[in-house]
Amino acid sequence: MSAVAGPWQPVDDRRCELGEGARWLSSGRFVFVDLLAGRLFSTSGEPGAGAREKLALDVPLGAVAEHPDGWIAAAGEGIAVLRQEEPTWLARPAAEAEVAMRMNDGVADARGRFWAGAMPYGGEPGTGFLLRVDPDGSVHRVLDGLTIPNGPAVTADGSRLFLADTPTGWIRAYDVDPVTGDLSPAHAFAHVEDGGPDGMVVDADGYVWSAIWGAAQLRRFGPDGALREVVEVPVRQPTSIALSATGPGRILVTSATHGLDDPGGLDGCTITATTEVQGIAAASFG
Repeated sequence: MSAVAGPWQPVDDRRCELGEGARWLSSGRFVFVDLLAGRLFSTSGEPGAGAREKLALDVPLGAVAEHPDGWIAAAGEGIAVLRQEEPTWLARPAAEAEVAMRMNDGVADARGRFWAGAMPYGGEPGTGFLLRVDPDGSVHRVLDGLTIPNGPAVTADGSRLFLADTPTGWIRAYDVDPVTGDLSPAHAFAHVEDGGPDGMVVDADGYVWSAIWGAAQLRRFGPDGALREVVEVPVRQPTSIALSATGPGRILVTSATHGLDDPGGLDGCTITATTEVQGIAAASFG
């Protein structure tokens, strides 16, 4: 039996150039971003329910996590705290790179840290990196040599982090030191050959879901990295996944029209379906 019952339906008729950053919050709603447009949206995730714009930036917005003062975000060339007023920048390490870069996806873990990747606009191999933001607001560059870091996703207890490097097809796993946040050497978790692993989420059973850019699929991997299920979706470029943790099971998937000469009927839409799989509410920063 499939983990997703379907049918897939759009949340509304909005088309994102690059939808991303889908998360299920403990408040019982989903959030997602239109990354290149710098917009954050909130939705119940029901078909046709619509999405409400929560904030807008004049720089790309990759992903957010809840923060005591609003949101912490992977945005523009760094990490910012977003309130009603102008962003408060904690650091802008991507501004110091030799090639043009922007922040991409990010996630908070159970110990209040925020993990976020930076990627080159031009796809220059090995120029991307991963940041860790500690609860005290300090920003640390923890992994180099990446190209387009995506995910990242964390287990419920924060002990393991999963990170995709989309052009290479690799999803790697790292053990996280509970005190320092230091990462272990990489473990090869899974490899995708027909498409690129994009946004990820870990469900309540410890299975890792990956949106497969270019393949119109979601893939669900066991905790050991074995492929357990392939779920077809009606969008060519799915980008991120969120699973509800309460109430009737619902899965939300963002997608993109970026790079498509002839977007199909639902390309760029944020789509939803029913599922028997339970998610984990996204952790908060701090």
